[in-house]
Amino acid sequence: MTAPVAAPVATRHAYRDWLIARMRDDPRVICLDSDTGLFTGADFGPAADRYLDLGIAEQNLFGVAAGLAHDGWLPYVNTMAAFAACRAAETVKIDIAYNRLPVRIAATHGGLAAGHLGPTHHALEDLAVMRAMPAMTVLVPGDAADTVALLDQAHDRDGPVYLRLGRKPTPDLPPAPPPRIGVPRVRRDGTEVCLLACGPLPTLRALAAAEVLAAADGVSARVVQVHTLKPLDGAAIAGAVRGCAAVVTVEEHWREGGLGSAVAALLASRPGPRLVRMGVGDMYVSAVGSQEELLDAVGITAAGIARAARSALRPGLDSPLFATF
Repeated sequence: MTAPVAAPVATRHAYRDWLIARMRDDPRVICLDSDTGLFTGADFGPAADRYLDLGIAEQNLFGVAAGLAHDGWLPYVNTMAAFAACRAAETVKIDIAYNRLPVRIAATHGGLAAGHLGPTHHALEDLAVMRAMPAMTVLVPGDAADTVALLDQAHDRDGPVYLRLGRKPTPDLPPAPPPRIGVPRVRRDGTEVCLLACGPLPTLRALAAAEVLAAADGVSARVVQVHTLKPLDGAAIAGAVRGCAAVVTVEEHWREGGLGSAVAALLASRPGPRLVRMGVGDMYVSAVGSQEELLDAVGITAAGIARAARSALRPGLDSPLFATF
């Protein structure tokens, strides 16, 4: 009789469980919530007085976090990514990043994870906003195991940290050595095209695209997971793409300012392969649907990634990369 396969865990739930355990062990840790519901019914045990729900008031939430961090606390702030990156951006910039304070921003519903709520709740700019902030570490775990490993490393890191999390469970990525902050991780080896992917579903779809390319085109695709947007090691990226004729970045973010822009900036200073950036085009995703449906609609699919790889390898090929609606 085979053992049952464990159900995948949402990255935000992996974070919640990790934080509750860490609060019990580290008296510096304080949890500041914005009425997210993520901690409803949670048993904080002896740390119960260090859980504070400040309600839906994001600027105030981050201002309180900055004050607590200045006084020696280690605040973990919980809100949705769209609100952390936009509504509270000035407070993050002036109160937290400017002072290099150790505030940990746990931003749920990253990318199109709130697809059912429409463009007001999509977070397709958050990585651009946060990686532009001096001193900010920006992390995008690929699954629950990634989340725990990156949190362990980030806990005592200097300065603020932005952690982009999802909403619902996504399949676990294939087993691999634990991630290290700043170091891209090869998920599949290949020699002709390198697919650099950021986030759970883009990474899974890049792996599926590599299978499509191998089966349909005989193309050997390397898949590299980029779980750290900042700091992003230029030498590590150069090593990840070395030997490939083309590179395709795949992200759940607008094409401007995120992974594609970061990689383009790094590769621009050295000779290298042709780069094609996949992401959401210069538009709002106005349809309503699940996260997967919206990614399908904007062309971030295994087939779409494979088309982008073919276009990168053969620049003259007329291959539309992005669906619009």
